[in-house]
Amino acid sequence: MRKLLAPILFTFIFVLFALVGFSQPPPPPSGHGETGNQSGGDAPIGSGLAILIGLGAAYGSKKLYDLKKNRLEE
Repeated sequence: MRKLLAPILFTFIFVLFALVGFSQPPPPPSGHGETGNQSGGDAPIGSGLAILIGLGAAYGSKKLYDLKKNRLEE
């Protein structure tokens, strides 16, 4: 039972630390001269996501090219 309890306890503590330790801080209080509902704070993920999709497509294309090339040689 102790052999099973130690990894479960370690995993629980690690996950708890990851959720609490790396969470985002609360937003600053409004009152900095801004009026109305502000939607700021959004992370710009567009360019990074496009790069990852492009690299994934290039890698997949190369894999397909190599697979077809190997089948023609056999």
